[in-house]
Amino acid sequence: MDELITLYHGSEKIIEHPTFGKGKQNNDFGLGFYCTESNELAKEWAVSSLRNGFSNRYTLDTEYLNILNLNSPDYTILNWIAVLVAHRLFPIKTPVARRAKQYLIEHFGINVNAYDLITGYRADDSYFDYAEAFLNNGISVEQLARAMRLGKLGEQIVIKSKFAFSRLNHEGFDLAEKNLYYVLRKARNDEANKLYLDMLEEESDGLYIQDIMRGGITNNDPRIPRNLSE
Repeated sequence: MDELITLYHGSEKIIEHPTFGKGKQNNDFGLGFYCTESNELAKEWAVSSLRNGFSNRYTLDTEYLNILNLNSPDYTILNWIAVLVAHRLFPIKTPVARRAKQYLIEHFGINVNAYDLITGYRADDSYFDYAEAFLNNGISVEQLARAMRLGKLGEQIVIKSKFAFSRLNHEGFDLAEKNLYYVLRKARNDEANKLYLDMLEEESDGLYIQDIMRGGITNNDPRIPRNLSE
């Protein structure tokens, strides 16, 4: 990552001064300011079917920041999902899912609050459906890793610490028109769902969450997919 990077935040508002400590505790990686390096993706995230939005543009000086890149080869798909289930609120409908959540947090969890900046996949509705299917022993870890690439739903960069917020500068904004970007957002999501359903028709002999728990499998097992980025 270059020391000075450009980030975009999709919102229904123009946000000139992002504030440390504000936002939702139950976002993917906990409290933070969620951005992307793609202006077009930020515009998709900014709109709904009913309203326009804005892609706020920032520069961030990353020198001296402690950065966690969950999409690097240092981490596995299960590190990402462990962080996700530790923060997101969702119904636990089966005993398997309850045990799986606890196992993932204990064996693959990461203290994201120890970092200034985090890069990882964005768990929108489609991604979270995939994660829930994995927790319920419905798809294998190999299928989960493949699902994370479906439709190219996007990576996010999350500013976590007060120090990182102090190095963020607002540089302007672009209007995101709902008539254009909601269509693109929906098409991206629909493509991911179609590819996911096609994948489910394929047979998979890989590792399921019950296999992982029964085998006491941990992060250093070579069967756990690494390096989510393409």
